[in-house]
This record gives sequence, C-alpha cells and structure tokens, in this order.
Amino acid sequence: MTTSTGSSSRPRSASVAAYRAPSDPRAIEEALERLGLRPARRWGQSFLADPFVADAEAALAVDGASGPIVEIGGGLGVLTEALLRRGARQLTVVEREPRLARHLRATFGNNVRVVEADALTHRFPAGATVVGNLPFSTATSMMLALWAERVPRIVVMVQREVAERIAATAGSKKYGRLSIVAALYGTTELFQSVPSRSFRPVPEVQGRILRFRARMGELPVPSVPRFEDLVRTLFSSRRKQLGNLLPRLAGSLSEGTAWAKEAGWPSTWSKDRPEDLPPEAYFALARAAGSAGSGTR
Repeated sequence: MTTSTGSSSRPRSASVAAYRAPSDPRAIEEALERLGLRPARRWGQSFLADPFVADAEAALAVDGASGPIVEIGGGLGVLTEALLRRGARQLTVVEREPRLARHLRATFGNNVRVVEADALTHRFPAGATVVGNLPFSTATSMMLALWAERVPRIVVMVQREVAERIAATAGSKKYGRLSIVAALYGTTELFQSVPSRSFRPVPEVQGRILRFRARMGELPVPSVPRFEDLVRTLFSSRRKQLGNLLPRLAGSLSEGTAWAKEAGWPSTWSKDRPEDLPPEAYFALARAAGSAGSGTR
C-alpha cells in the first residue's frame, strides 16, 4: 500500500487564485444553505471538507494524465479547485444536481466544462482519467460501470470498506467477487484513509482513496457476463469447499474435475474454498468452461 503525499511536478495554475470553493465545515454548511440544498441520504451524499485530502487526490489524478480529466460529482468544487491548482487540462465536471451545476459554472467560469448529467450513464472520452469523491451508496455501481467502459485511469475516494474489498487478495476475509472483477479489468492501488470528520454531513463510515489502472488489450476471459455469473455462483457459498461447488456448476463431478485440470488448478482444489484461489485461477476456469462449450449461463 502506498500513501499519497500530495506532491506533483505539474505546474500550478495561477488563474485559480481568482476563486475559492468552500472547503471547511462551516463554509460548506453556509454554501449548502445559500443554495437551498440538503444532502441526499439516498445518494449517500456528503461533501469533502478537507482541502488537503482534495489536493492529495488531485495530485494522483493529474500526475501521469495524458488525456482529458473528468471529475464525477463536482459538488461545491473543492476537488475541482484542487485539480486546477495541480495543472489539470481539458477538465470536465459531471454533476447531476442542477443547483450544484450552476454553482460550479459560476465559480469556475470558462476554466471548467460542466456537464449536467448522471455519471452512471455518461459516456467518457477516450483516454480519460476519471476522478471524484463517489457517493458511498453508489460507489460500487459506479466502479463497475467505469470498469466495463474500460476507462484507463480512475482516481476516486469511496467508502473504505469498498476500497479494501476492491484491492483485496486471495486469502483475505475481504477478498471476493468484487476483488476478482476488479482484477479482471486492471490493477488497484490503495492510498490514504479519510476519516468521517473530513465530510459534511459527517457519515458513519470512513473513506479511502484508490487509483485504478485498466488492463491493456483483451480481457483474459472469453465472455464477461459468463465469467461474472461463474464467480457470483461460486462466491454465493464461499464457506463451502470447491469440491462441492464446482461439480454443481459444471453439471457433474467429472466435468468439474476436467475444468479444474484444464484451468491448472492445484491438486488440492477440491478442499479449497472460493476465497483461497487468486483471480488468475478464475480467469483460467472461465476459459476452460468456455472451451467446453458449457457452464454458466
């Protein structure tokens, strides 16, 4: 695990001095009152109230970005401002709340392109770096959508538990279907944890910053839907041994054994549980099932 220090060699934009986004608890509460907004509980909406966290996140996003940068959920603009200070170019902010979208346009003017849309259905430009503080309640859905779209670089803050599930490795209690699907699409690095007091309103959970880099080229499975169904089925009974689970999936003990052998699973696989095998073992199993012309629906 690496912890961001917020350093970057990219130039800072001098024009940012012309505006300031609210970035402390009192200023955020005043801004929300002025805009007539109450954070939506159904979206798990909280606003980052720590400019140092925003700067660390922005540094990770801007460093190494070669194409456009798209921020998901600009909110009151604390991360937007940090991105501009870090020298972000071609910056677009996707914000679905109309009053927040107007606030962002008024705050940043022509320095930022603001798109009023739902990020779950927004089409991201080729080569984009996506950055944002994702609502905790929808973060998993958003990550799955970004992976499926093959976004090359993602720097986001999500609920700490979700971040650690995404990055978990085999043998960990947090390792599961989300970890394996993440590994299918690329690699994840975890950075600093963010305490709940860094948000307004204060959530019941902590956040964590992660950086995701997409896998280049073709994915290592013949069918993503079938692969996801295979992993979902096996992990729905994660405490059972694979010797009981795989034959049911394959249709018979002999067919399950043939899949495991073709996938190169260890000879002890029947005594293992789903959480014991790394993602690559499931990629290989999906290829074996695919070559057999059967398996998951």
